[in-house]
Amino acid sequence: MRLKLMKKTTLAMSALALSLGLALSPLSASAAETASSATNAQQMPSLAPMLEKVMPSVVSINVEGSTTVNTPRMPRNFQQFFGDNSPFCQDGSPFQSSPFCQGGGQGGQPDGGQQQKFMALGSGVIIDAAKGYVVTNNHVVDNATTIKVQLSDGRRFDAKVVGKDPRSDIALIQIQDPKNLTAIKLADSDALRVGDYTVAIGNPFGLGETVTSGIVSALGRSGLNVENYENFIQTDAAINRGNSGGALVNLNGELIGINTAILAPDGGNIGIGFAIPSNMVKNLTEQMVKYGQVKRGELGIMGTELNSELAKAMKVDAQRGAFVSQVMPGSAAAKAGIKAGDVITSLNGKAISSFAALRAQVGTMPIGSKVELGLLRDGKPVTVTVELQQSNQTQVDSSTIFNGIEGAEMSNKGQDKGVVVNNVKAGTPAAQIGLKKGDVIVGANQQPVKNIADLRKIFDAKPSVLALNIQRGDASIYLLLQ
Repeated sequence: MRLKLMKKTTLAMSALALSLGLALSPLSASAAETASSATNAQQMPSLAPMLEKVMPSVVSINVEGSTTVNTPRMPRNFQQFFGDNSPFCQDGSPFQSSPFCQGGGQGGQPDGGQQQKFMALGSGVIIDAAKGYVVTNNHVVDNATTIKVQLSDGRRFDAKVVGKDPRSDIALIQIQDPKNLTAIKLADSDALRVGDYTVAIGNPFGLGETVTSGIVSALGRSGLNVENYENFIQTDAAINRGNSGGALVNLNGELIGINTAILAPDGGNIGIGFAIPSNMVKNLTEQMVKYGQVKRGELGIMGTELNSELAKAMKVDAQRGAFVSQVMPGSAAAKAGIKAGDVITSLNGKAISSFAALRAQVGTMPIGSKVELGLLRDGKPVTVTVELQQSNQTQVDSSTIFNGIEGAEMSNKGQDKGVVVNNVKAGTPAAQIGLKKGDVIVGANQQPVKNIADLRKIFDAKPSVLALNIQRGDASIYLLLQ
């Protein structure tokens, strides 16, 4: 009996163990699968850890403001139909809200304009947590009367403008009574390379924090007619409306640029976005904090891009750089000995690819800055140091290449001293390239011009680019034609 009981007990325990095993095996498998998934998740590459640190420094900006808009004046023959007592302007009339019933002028021309309220959305980046400084685009806060900043945790603050710079499209605003903010770290944008990974963070279409990724597609982009000072980072990370002022960061979570513009026919994203480099942002915002505005230094030159055709015409052994067509008398460049015809190839030891790039970099430097310029003069390298002076006016590229010099009347100056311009008709190609009455053409494509025959001989060779050396008063300048 005892043996039989033990056998039954053993059988019962075996059955219980089997039952428990069957019941627990799904749980054990599930736990193992969960553990395996967690391990795989940890091993999978992800931007999430970096974004957790960066997102608190990227803010949404809500703006209310007003701007002046022109309203049409009422044609005189319709004045009798619109006025305070006109049936067309009474309650319920479809014309009641028209400019004609809201004080629009008379005479068929636009009046002085009316104030129109607007609301706008954008993005910004906290660059100083203690002082509450937020960098954004100028066009986000331009004409703003009220600025509200919302953080990623939902907190909202009032903000005010510290400084604005329309020419670079950068603005600095300050959060009022800042508390527990997180600032982003700025990277050295000069160290960027084409192919580096980028992450764009912003507030597109008012949707809140949105993240897209891509690479650096190009550097030093200019000539986009977006703003006056252009030295953009081009990226294929999606930048949409409302992303303006947001952050472009590297994989370390450091700011490399401020999202600014997109290139698209319909305003949507097609993989071509532009950001203002962080080094440019740093230079400009430091001046805004100090002065409330940007006080630019300038070289005092005019010029254009150096391309292969111009280099060949000028007999310059370089393919890229900034060609100096004119040096302003008394300017910083003139004092440093820069001459018309020089090609600027480097700034502070870094290569200059174009006149626009030179202009953009110098345009972020404060007055009194000393810069070292590498030049090519008559095929020989020259180095000069220039102390930037205050910019008194907007600098433009006046020596753009145009076709022909029709519209100028010329004659020999005599004694083989060149060709004098006696008259220039307004609106003609000659006027467009900058020729003026009294100019004396003394050279073309590095060849001396003693008379009209010399000039005609050079013209007859049909060069793709023609660089005219002009004596204008005491100054020697170059005008370029294609």
